[in-house]
Amino acid sequence: MTPEASLAATFEQQRPRLLAVAHRVLGSRADAEDAVQEAWLRLSRQDAESVENAAGWLTTVVGRICIDMLRARSSRAEVAPAADLPELVVTEDVDSPEDAAVLADSVGLAMLVVLGSLRPDERLAFVLHDMFAVPFAEIGQILDRSGDAVKMMASRARRKVQDVPPPTGDRRRKQEQREVVDAFLAAARDGDFDALLRVLDPDITWQRYTATGVTVGTGTDGIVSAVRRGHGTRVVARRVSVNGEPGILAWGPTGRPLGLMACTVDDGRLVGIVSIVDPRRLARMSLPEPPAAD
Repeated sequence: MTPEASLAATFEQQRPRLLAVAHRVLGSRADAEDAVQEAWLRLSRQDAESVENAAGWLTTVVGRICIDMLRARSSRAEVAPAADLPELVVTEDVDSPEDAAVLADSVGLAMLVVLGSLRPDERLAFVLHDMFAVPFAEIGQILDRSGDAVKMMASRARRKVQDVPPPTGDRRRKQEQREVVDAFLAAARDGDFDALLRVLDPDITWQRYTATGVTVGTGTDGIVSAVRRGHGTRVVARRVSVNGEPGILAWGPTGRPLGLMACTVDDGRLVGIVSIVDPRRLARMSLPEPPAAD
């Protein structure tokens, strides 16, 4: 095998890991694909014999491309960071090989929202070290910072994300999450507000993406009020999978999507909800069809 062919083979072997790194750093599958493709173009222009550790070289290059893309986002005045919604993958919530593949490749929305609030260097340091075990010294070469400085960045990021329950591939825990979401749905349909409060954590956070911006609230009052307003209407809602975890999708009488909720469950209660009620965002998303009418 020629050095060039060996380098290409190494890239193909590393591609899934590079995509996973870029997806978690950038929060967008499409952007991750672009970053990895750019890394391949740079690799293809290298003298094959000059690249001693192709896996490490590719991680460094993808990391630098990602940090440049994050900084470019931050510098665009026309983009409001608070309104930047991470990529969502919404599917039927069933256990199947396809569902398992989505889960393996997805990042929990609650985690993506928190990661999106980090500075670009903090985000890269945390993802590379805590999710992919890249040593601080190597991350420092990407960021042109010392290993100790990178360690501090990752530590700051870790404190911000420590309360976010990670996505899980454990079937038993996933079933427990489904049961909590189903209990929320049942209480909302029945107008059983005592049952609703039992399934909501008292300090639940609720982030709403609307047509006019983003609102963030804490506590149960806003959620209970929203359920009270919707009770008795002709809205149809059911459980779906949002980035590999149970969520809720609601449709109006005409079958038009009205709202999507990504739910974070911990210790048997809903601790976080990210809801999208912006019609334009919903219209751009690939969503499951509404249930058939009885």
